[in-house]
Amino acid sequence: MSVPSAIEVVTLFVDDITQAMTFYESVFQSKVMGRDEVSCLLDFGGIAVNLLQRSEAPELIEPLPVAPATAGSHVLLTIKVTDVDATCAMLQDRGVRLLNGPVDRPWGRRTAAFADPSGHVWEVAQELG
Repeated sequence: MSVPSAIEVVTLFVDDITQAMTFYESVFQSKVMGRDEVSCLLDFGGIAVNLLQRSEAPELIEPLPVAPATAGSHVLLTIKVTDVDATCAMLQDRGVRLLNGPVDRPWGRRTAAFADPSGHVWEVAQELG
């Protein structure tokens, strides 16, 4: 038996698949690996991010309910970058509104956070020192 240790796919439940695809293609410029009417699979450097219409999610996680986007954030996805300030400038040029940062954190990282249209929070982080 092998221990699960490698993330293959992160599935994000989204409210509007068209709006989500537009956001992710614009902001991250990720390669689309596949898409249909309710989902879009994107390549994030060896890990796939699956955008799935929220209405299609219940069968994947039952008996747990699918939380609405208004329930608050349940996840923070971090992307390592070499220059947070330059990355934030690029994100803002693409229409992204930062939630916070850039700010130096006491654990040795400079970070900034933003959310996608369905409320999933992303963070860009660079190592300091």
